[in-house]
This record gives sequence, structure tokens and C-alpha cells, in this order.
Amino acid sequence: MTIRDDRKQQTRQTLLDAALKLMGDGRSFVSISLREVTREAGVVPTAFYRHFKDMDELGLALVDEVTLSLRRLLREERLKAHGAGHIAIHSSVMMFLLYVRQESRYFDFLARERLSGSIKIREAIQREFNHLANDLATDFRLFPEMQNLPSDDLNMIANLVVNTAINWCGEILSLPAEQVRLQYELSMRAVKQLRLIFVGATHWRSDQEGPEAKAG
Repeated sequence: MTIRDDRKQQTRQTLLDAALKLMGDGRSFVSISLREVTREAGVVPTAFYRHFKDMDELGLALVDEVTLSLRRLLREERLKAHGAGHIAIHSSVMMFLLYVRQESRYFDFLARERLSGSIKIREAIQREFNHLANDLATDFRLFPEMQNLPSDDLNMIANLVVNTAINWCGEILSLPAEQVRLQYELSMRAVKQLRLIFVGATHWRSDQEGPEAKAG
């Protein structure tokens, strides 16, 4: 990377950081103007357009910035477990909770904008969560107890895991950094929740007859 490329990357990151900082007091992304971002970043508005077409594109970059790294980190944790489900659950939960705390500004942005952001950003966030679920469903095939489950069932279980993890974010972000015990209790509860999902998954058969079918 040349010095010019390095400076360009630094300016881009400064713009992303400026947007996150402006949202730090509870403001929504759509309430922030381009001029506010450039003023916070210490650059002229024309510099903004060298990196982003508009504010929506900056918002999409914020989504990518955190979710792509998360997908890579989670995949690495699952592969390190070599198909051992209980190890993969524990290590993935620990890594996820740590990553959410490390990147709290990004996850606060995701948690808030996935429900109330612009249509483009909401769709981008949901698309990335779907990618996470697809990654999980693929890796579930590494677990001996889940290898024979139909793809639809694996996708359903993966989406349940992702939605459960998303629901942790608000609680994680609300815990003060010094509350180590509460953080530990949350992590243990999260592990138990995922274990419960997987125990149910190993006994789930979507083709089994339900009570209504048997009664008929």
C-alpha cells in the first residue's frame, strides 16, 4: 500500500468513526447529516465524496465493517473445534461476546438500525445476518449428530442461533466494563441457551407426525 493509499484509508476510517461517534448519544443514523460527519472527521465535504456516494453508502460500509470480520472470526472458531459441538458452542459464544464488547459502537449501530434505520441499511443488515446463518448451516454438517438433518432444518436451526445471538447484544452492551461477574453470568447463560437449541436440534425431525396427524 502506498502512502497515498494509506492516507485515503485513514480518511475513510475517520469518516466511519465520526458517524459512530455522532450516534454515541443515542441518535439514529438517518438523523445525522453529511456535513456533521465531515465536520466531526475534520475534512471538507468534497473529501467525503471520494469515499462514499452518499450517507446510505457510508451506512452500508459500517454494516460491512463489522459483519465481515464477525463471519470470519466465527468460522475460524468453529473450524478449530473440529466438529466437536460443545467445544464449538463454548468458544464461539466467548469470542462473540468479546467481539461485541470490543466493537460496541458498531454493534450498537446494528442493533438500533436493523429495526428503525433506512430501508437500504435494514436490508443490508438482514442480508448479513442471513449470510451468518448460511455459514452456520454449512458448518453444522461438520457435527456428526447433525449430518443427516435436511437442509431446511439446518437453515431453521442456524437462523434460531443467529437471532438468539442478536438478542444478546443489547444486554452485553448495557453491562458496565467493570461488572466482570455479570459478564461471566451472561456468557454462561448464553452457552446454556445454545446447548438447549442444539439438544433440541439433534432430536428434531420435521417429517415426524404431529399430534393432529396422529389423532386423524
